[in-house]
Amino acid sequence: MFLTITTTGSADRPATDLGFLLHKHPDKAQRFSTSQGTAHVFYPEADAQRCTAALLLEVDPIALVRKSRGKGRGGAPDSALGQYVNDRPYAASSLLAVALRSVFASAMKGQCTARPELVARALPLRIEVPVLPARGGTELVDKLFRPLGWTVLAEPVPLDETFPEWGDSRYVRLVLEGECRLAEALRHLYVLLPVLDDAKHYWVAPDEVDKLLRAGEGWLEGHPEQRVIVGRYLARRWSLTRQAMERLELERLAESDDVAAEALDNAVDEEADTEEKPVPLAVRRREAILAVLRSARAARVLDLGCGQGQLVGALLKEGQFTEIVGVDVSMRALHEARRRLRLDRMSERQSERVRLVQGSLAYTDGRLKGYDAAVLSEVIEHVDPARLPALEYAVFGSARPGTVVVTTPNVEYNVRWESLPAGRVRHADHRFEWTREEFRQWARGVAARHGYEVTFGPVGPDDPEVGPPTQLAHFRRAGDDSGGPEDSGNGRQGSGPDDSANGRQGRGPESSGSSRENQSLTTAGAAGRTGAPKVAAVLRTAVLR
Repeated sequence: MFLTITTTGSADRPATDLGFLLHKHPDKAQRFSTSQGTAHVFYPEADAQRCTAALLLEVDPIALVRKSRGKGRGGAPDSALGQYVNDRPYAASSLLAVALRSVFASAMKGQCTARPELVARALPLRIEVPVLPARGGTELVDKLFRPLGWTVLAEPVPLDETFPEWGDSRYVRLVLEGECRLAEALRHLYVLLPVLDDAKHYWVAPDEVDKLLRAGEGWLEGHPEQRVIVGRYLARRWSLTRQAMERLELERLAESDDVAAEALDNAVDEEADTEEKPVPLAVRRREAILAVLRSARAARVLDLGCGQGQLVGALLKEGQFTEIVGVDVSMRALHEARRRLRLDRMSERQSERVRLVQGSLAYTDGRLKGYDAAVLSEVIEHVDPARLPALEYAVFGSARPGTVVVTTPNVEYNVRWESLPAGRVRHADHRFEWTREEFRQWARGVAARHGYEVTFGPVGPDDPEVGPPTQLAHFRRAGDDSGGPEDSGNGRQGSGPDDSANGRQGRGPESSGSSRENQSLTTAGAAGRTGAPKVAAVLRTAVLR
């Protein structure tokens, strides 16, 4: 196997700087042992104007058979005779990709101790691979490399030049030209060479996902052929492909919001006990939501911001709900929901009723259209006020389910909990907590703007002075006939699910069971009740307009 990397330069920026980036001196020919043979690095030409580094990989066919334990190319179509007759010593493949990572490890990581200023410099590069397997032909070669900024020349290699009527082989001669940082160019080759070959010489283990995402950082997230690249690189192992795609989607959403992926993927509190516990307020909230959904005769339900899947689990227990979709931006939360719900152990009939998908409620999503009902349980208070209009349109304007149930904390009730310091919200991630009047103003504005009717009800003990700990709004699309909690219109929450008859007012905040409410209230964030009126004022202005 053979590959060359060529760059040009000038007296001020000599082309031989390539040697510093590759950590290989142009005046030396070096050899390195790899798991399947010997790699040689040398420079056919090296002066200030032009410098070419060559990588020649001599494959030991006996070592290749031993490493693969007699299984040829790991289940590839050519494996039957692969132990004895194969293209591995001659055609660029995963063997060459592994050699690139081994021989040019520091260059691929973007490290250059001697000349660190060179790392960030885009160089005029020309990369040549004389023989490259291309399952998909020259068209796929172009689709993979051109979006990365390369000028691509892919010439088919004939089966036999003596007999042109036999046509072309599945191999191409590849030439890439463009200005690119050397580390990026090496990562492109490391990922895409085995993708084009569509076969690997080693068993694809779970750690290959991390290798792919590290090498693809900065370019794979937005590549138009992302699914092809991920599937082929991971040898079409479905579980690994799904995992990689989910992590790439999280990166895309994080980039859209200009935040770190970890900031979005925070729905699981690792310091808290995430096991389900008997938490009365959480149970009452789910019971209140279920009561509304039953009265609305909903069958297909969206749980938007499903967290770790407690509500999804409750919905699965009732046969009325034939299709349940849990949506959350956090993949960690969705993985925890899968574990809690034991989706892998469900019967086929039961598993067909539920689906967990990743998505951001700040954007419209065609997958959410056509459902009977949607639930936003303890979600809106985690959204920045400036993003609420986007969430509002995504749910009420675009998805437009017949019924929407929204629950959120009632900030007035916070004074009933001695353990909650004055001016503190119930969870550090809450952007605001609304009074009953502020919540009603927002809900009525949403209903008016999108053609819904809305009624309100309490969840938990309805204190005569400060109302219930949780407030609920039931939106019904205008013209739809469905029941729900009634709005008393007197400033207090009206009739609805209530357990105040048990005489308990609660001595402290009751955990919701959601990871966002498991955190100790004594360590909640500094954003306090004082912020809610400001939010309400902004929303009242929007409603008046």
